[in-house]
Amino acid sequence: VQLQAYGGGLVQAGDSLRLSCAASGHPLSSYAVGWFRQSPGKEREFVGRISIGGNTYTEDSVKGRFTVSRDNAKNTAYLQMNSLKSEDTAVYYCAAAARTWGLESAVVYTNWGQGTLVTVSS
Repeated sequence: VQLQAYGGGLVQAGDSLRLSCAASGHPLSSYAVGWFRQSPGKEREFVGRISIGGNTYTEDSVKGRFTVSRDNAKNTAYLQMNSLKSEDTAVYYCAAAARTWGLESAVVYTNWGQGTLVTVSS
């Protein structure tokens, strides 16, 4: 499956943004989808994920602000980001994994989209 992440941009602190991860080549319904981000000088970190069955989990720093969802009919997953903070500034990546466990770890994801830059100005 090929993934393309898009929807990033420059926003103000407190704004909302929705990232999309469009899949092609294979039904996204067969994969769990994870979202990761990387800021300059930092390692890539887990943000959130949605399992094949639709169960979601988000990392503590974004819990209550970010929501992961998917629309299998559109072969697309989403990361809804609300109440954005300057520390959310990063390149965001989506990734797919054909498995049901260990989904908070980047190593289990076999397919990655290109990143989309989110810049939050304060």
